[in-house]
Amino acid sequence: MTTPEVDPTGPAEVGADPRRLVPRTDVVLADPRLQAAMKRLGAPIVKQAVGQAQELARAGKVEPALVADTAVSTLPTSVVSSRPVINATGVVLHTNLGRAALSAAAIDALVGAAAYADVEYDLATGRRARRGRGVLAALQEAVPAAESVLVVNNGAAALVLATTALAAGREVVVSRGEMVEIGDGFRLHELIASTGARLREVGTTNRTSAADYAAAVGPDTGCVLKVHPSNFRVEGFTSAANVAELARLGLPVVVDIGSGLLAPDPLLPGEPDADTALRHGATVVTASGDKLLGGPQAGLLLGTAPAIEAMRRHPLARALRSDKLTLAALEATVRGPVTPTWVALRATSDKLNEQAQRVTEAVVLAGVPAEVVSSDGVVGGGGAPSLRLPGWAVALPEDYADPLRLGSPSVVGRLEHGRCLLDLRCVPPEAERALIAAVLAVPTPGRMGTG
Repeated sequence: MTTPEVDPTGPAEVGADPRRLVPRTDVVLADPRLQAAMKRLGAPIVKQAVGQAQELARAGKVEPALVADTAVSTLPTSVVSSRPVINATGVVLHTNLGRAALSAAAIDALVGAAAYADVEYDLATGRRARRGRGVLAALQEAVPAAESVLVVNNGAAALVLATTALAAGREVVVSRGEMVEIGDGFRLHELIASTGARLREVGTTNRTSAADYAAAVGPDTGCVLKVHPSNFRVEGFTSAANVAELARLGLPVVVDIGSGLLAPDPLLPGEPDADTALRHGATVVTASGDKLLGGPQAGLLLGTAPAIEAMRRHPLARALRSDKLTLAALEATVRGPVTPTWVALRATSDKLNEQAQRVTEAVVLAGVPAEVVSSDGVVGGGGAPSLRLPGWAVALPEDYADPLRLGSPSVVGRLEHGRCLLDLRCVPPEAERALIAAVLAVPTPGRMGTG
């Protein structure tokens, strides 16, 4: 039998069961804090927290008068399970942490596009307009050699659409040295096979010439594919045909640059860029938006007007198209200020040392065993695998890694030589206080495991 609840504001009988003093659900939910939480989190989550607090009061573990306070204290900060993370790994484009961190301009664009937006509507004429025309124009301005541009939902989708539109049911000629695995077990030949095209492999793992391609092409060739092996390096006795040589074969040339570099960058001399590839004769260049470009996850297709139009009109394009949030954030990334990715890649060793010294001094004053050590950062995200970015990190005892990762905010560092290193390359100065607070919230090794 359920024990009836009574209004806690009414008279209580002497010796009454304390469980009868537990406030009713509607009384607890009237608390202004919980009313605000229902607007932010939704009624089911808030009611569940209230019910759990009431059960604690009935069990005598919480005072009835504190039911509302208890419910408020157990509410999640967000309705989503994904949590923000301070990236102290030294990997700028950490795939497991969502790759590129968006700029403030891109975040504002996301918020602005969250409601109704003119994503496919011309406000001047009141008629339907080309989807995402703003970001398409921005990309064409950034890559002058591109006659036309299309945006899909990720880099792999861009490559699939390009090869499907140009070579479905036909052959795609590719070098054996460019048969890459792009991550999570996905391999190039499997991706191309899913389009209905057939791969024609030429050359060897370390050397492929333009003559190898020329000997393979024929009436059944749909396109020639050149893939930048961005996540590994083959050194020594090597050679590869360049884009200009492949363009002279007279067939469509698809160049997958992968990393999303739109124009040459002196910091990354070994990374191909879209504008140069197109100037050298590429028909289509495919790339990712959430790597070196520093934007949201997106697949970029830049190329000749006929080729891009064929891809835009292909039925698969509808299934791969980007949503309004991606289009808005991508346009802000291309048109707006430098991105966090750009800043992190160019952070100087001296600046990182100063930052590491500030953090270390703050935590050492509180009794945390810490020191500043040298630390090389990397690009990550399958880009520039041989490039090392000299910097500095805060070295803590290894025992700090788990509580920092599980804390709030979550801080993800890396374990190296029995220590937890917090590399500050991807930690902006405005996040220093939060990082310091997270470290200070961890019990020192001498107190860990004690009650």
